[in-house]
Amino acid sequence: MTVNEITWRRVEHGIINEPLVDYLEGLIEAQLELGNTLKLCIGTDSQVKGKGFKYATAIILEMKQPMGIVAGKMTYKGLGAKVISGVFFEKQLPRIKQRMLKEVQLSINVGYHLLDLVEVYDVEMEIHADVNPKETAGSNVAMKEAIGFMTGMGFKYKVKPDAYAASSGADKLCQ
Repeated sequence: MTVNEITWRRVEHGIINEPLVDYLEGLIEAQLELGNTLKLCIGTDSQVKGKGFKYATAIILEMKQPMGIVAGKMTYKGLGAKVISGVFFEKQLPRIKQRMLKEVQLSINVGYHLLDLVEVYDVEMEIHADVNPKETAGSNVAMKEAIGFMTGMGFKYKVKPDAYAASSGADKLCQ
């Protein structure tokens, strides 16, 4: 599944009827005009649905307003986030390691699709992987490969418990 084949929606606003890059560019420009600092977080999750898996990718545009310098460091007020989702179903039942790496691959594909946009507007971007560093967790089987994949592709990344775009945002979209 490619980025352009996914139907993208803005949570609580409905289907996005223009290319994803164009839509995000409008959101980014509007927030930057207000003087806000932005970060784009991309994460994917999947859940068993019948004889396959439902995959959901969440693109979270975090917005922060600069409040001033305190003790020599800039402080920010969080303004919330705009959430964009893409969901699709696949009739395959891969093993957990394959599934975790597919989630990471989907997030990286979206990240590459948006790379020019974030570079033009100097927006920070992270890939969030729904893998767990705890050895007792099932998703841990893909931990090393997922981190190597994200690092090798040149992305900043986060894993559980800090990977909220995947483990919270995309997880809710899968349900």
